[in-house]
Amino acid sequence: MTATALPYDQLKGPTTVRRLLATPTTGPLAALLLACVFFSLTTEQFLSGGNFSLIVQQVMVVGTLAIGQTLIILTAGIDLSCGAVMAFGSIVIAKTAAQGGLPPLAAITLGLVVCAGFGLVNGLLVRLIPLPPFIVTLGMLNVAFALTHIYSAEQTITNLPAPLTALGETFPLGNTDITYGSLVTIALFLIFAYALSGTSWGRHVYALGDSPEAARLNGIRTSRLTVGIYTLAGLVYGIAALLMLSRTGVGDPQAGQTDNLDSITAVVLGGTSLFGGRGAVLGTFIGVLIVGVFRNGLQLMGVASIYQTLITGVLVILAVTVDQISRRKAR
Repeated sequence: MTATALPYDQLKGPTTVRRLLATPTTGPLAALLLACVFFSLTTEQFLSGGNFSLIVQQVMVVGTLAIGQTLIILTAGIDLSCGAVMAFGSIVIAKTAAQGGLPPLAAITLGLVVCAGFGLVNGLLVRLIPLPPFIVTLGMLNVAFALTHIYSAEQTITNLPAPLTALGETFPLGNTDITYGSLVTIALFLIFAYALSGTSWGRHVYALGDSPEAARLNGIRTSRLTVGIYTLAGLVYGIAALLMLSRTGVGDPQAGQTDNLDSITAVVLGGTSLFGGRGAVLGTFIGVLIVGVFRNGLQLMGVASIYQTLITGVLVILAVTVDQISRRKAR
């Protein structure tokens, strides 16, 4: 029997392996699996249901912030204000419910509206003036930070009503306790993953990030879309504020000060390009888990927190380098 030669085009064309390697989430997923294997071999406590549940709990707030950050970075923007906006939203919810006499549901709604309002202002300044997203959100970071400390009077708010901390409650799943907040975060990732990959709105987001002018010429209302994305991201930050309250049980004006950088780290590690138009929310989920797994694993190994920060920084630089190399090869 003689082998049948394949046509040249078929040999040259993309194979399943090549398409898989070209997927932005393949590299981050491989890194996550390798990290899990490494820490499971070097620490006895890592490979347990309780520890994995703890990792998800530890990253659920930053993970939720990273969803909004992903939407903005997909448009070739960036949001430095997300952590400060979340902190202000949490103080609004906590203070109006615990001290202002507002019903918990109304307080939560007010907090969500306030965070969405910050996103709306960011979007209007970025698109209609227009101003660079870096400058707008850097300024808004300072505004939200100042308002948080002014409104809270530098005081931590305690004695929160039960509905504000309900998402921090747990339920048993086998021998592991799972928080309701973790399920909310996972549900948000799934919802936005579908919205970006399975709807026309998602295709418009990618088109906007790839080339705003081409998107406009194809009939996409780029200004309205940009403002909507920033507003939606702000709403997601409000949900993160509620998750933070449920996890800590207090309204802390010092919260969220590094979460903006952590959210950007998760997005970049997940394979989303800082230049826009390329990436996925599920990749961000993997990026969040990479950060959580590394910090948890290194902590179990007894590594000082400063070295955890060092390793995270190196990972970010490597991720951006890979993104740059892949963009050059695609040209």
